Parts: sequence; C-alpha cells; structure tokens
Amino acid sequence: MELCVEVAQEAGRVTLDWFNKNYSIDLKRDGSPVTAADLAVETLIRERLTAVFPHDGMLGEEHADTSGSTKRTWVIDPIDGTKAFVQGVPLFANLLALVDEHGPAVGVINLPALGETIWAGRGLGAFFNGEKCCVNDRRDLIGAFVCTSGFGYWPKDPLLALLESGVRLRTWGDAYGYALVATGRAEAMLDPEAFAWDLASVAVVISEAGGSFTSFGGAGGVDVWRSGSAVASNAQFHEDLLDLVRTP
Repeated sequence: MELCVEVAQEAGRVTLDWFNKNYSIDLKRDGSPVTAADLAVETLIRERLTAVFPHDGMLGEEHADTSGSTKRTWVIDPIDGTKAFVQGVPLFANLLALVDEHGPAVGVINLPALGETIWAGRGLGAFFNGEKCCVNDRRDLIGAFVCTSGFGYWPKDPLLALLESGVRLRTWGDAYGYALVATGRAEAMLDPEAFAWDLASVAVVISEAGGSFTSFGGAGGVDVWRSGSAVASNAQFHEDLLDLVRTP
C-alpha cells in the first residue's frame, strides 16, 4: 500500500509538470482525448512497479496490457479526467490499484492539483492525506449530494428518476466524486458507464471507507470493478439509489 501511494504521488508530480502547458491532444477510437502527459505518466508508473514486481501483470488505459506469472495485476489510469485536465480544471486524478484473486486489494486516488490523496488497503481502512477517513452517515436521500461525471451518457429514464428524487445532483465527477464520498463530503457517486481502470482503485477505497460499491444492476463481488458501471454511496440509502437507476 505504501509503495502504491508513493508511485501515485510521484505520477502526480509529473502530471503537474504538464498541467496548463502546451502539448498535442489526440483522439482515441472512442473519441476520448489522450495527451503526451497521459502516455508519459503511465510509462513512469509501469517502470516504477516493474522494477519492484517484475512478474506482476499490468492493465492500463493507454498502453497494452501485460500478463504476469503471479495472480496480481496493477491497474492504472494515468490521468483520470483527461477532459478536465486539458481544459485546465484541477479535478483530474492519478489512479492506481493492485488486484488479486480476491478483487481490488489496494487503491489510490491522487488529486495532485488539489494536494489530496485518498488510499486504502483491503482490511486496513481508508486514509485521506495520512489520516483515517470514512463516509458520512446521512440517512435522508432527499437533499443528499450525488455526483456524476456528466449527463450525456445517462439512460433517459434513470436520469429522470434521479432528478425527480430530491437529491442534489452535481457533476463533481470522475475519480473526484468517489474521493468526496470516501471522505464524507458527498453521499454518492454514480457512473452509468466506466472502464476497469476507472473503478479498480475506487472500489477498495469506498469499501474500506465504510461505503457500498456496486454496479448499476446491484452486482458486487470481486469483479465489480469490471462491471462497466458503478454506484458508490455512504451505504445508508444504497438500495434506494439502485431502485432509481437500476439497469438490467
């Protein structure tokens, strides 16, 4: 866990070297942006981890996956929130997780422009800048702060149900939304579409902070980080959220 935090924070310092600078922006096949910063940061993370754990697998957003001879895989999102990053918005994150046969074991959400790092180890609890952290205990869905990354990729009916439920819906999205939930500053974060590298680190962070973490369909378990969607909450009204947004 300590190494994971150290590498993620080093990646954050490199990311800040690129922030608000001039660089080329390319589009991937799915239309999402990728920059030289994304590629450089993921390369750094892979090199640092390979030097210590040469036989572990690697799964990252920007480079090809590599299989290892152990049952451990490092999952990397070098700059989560690249769209925010290229716009000069400081809510981007470096995400790093270690996954084994029991699911995500270690996860880090590093928010370098904010000076915030949230991390967790399975069975070890969650930490915010070195201090233990946890979700809040708000029980009322009405008025709860619910985060999401945007509205364009939401199915119409679940979005309308959420808007009519009385929650305070905010686009404090990407990994920042999960960080807010894990530290008690928001009650829930919802992602109707997400990739494995978006979710591996936040799955263990939310769980160790005392929250609930499932897919939109309500599935949990060791592979929930691969489910393609996420509902993270303070666990007080998780089922109510699922009733609003549940998809097959």
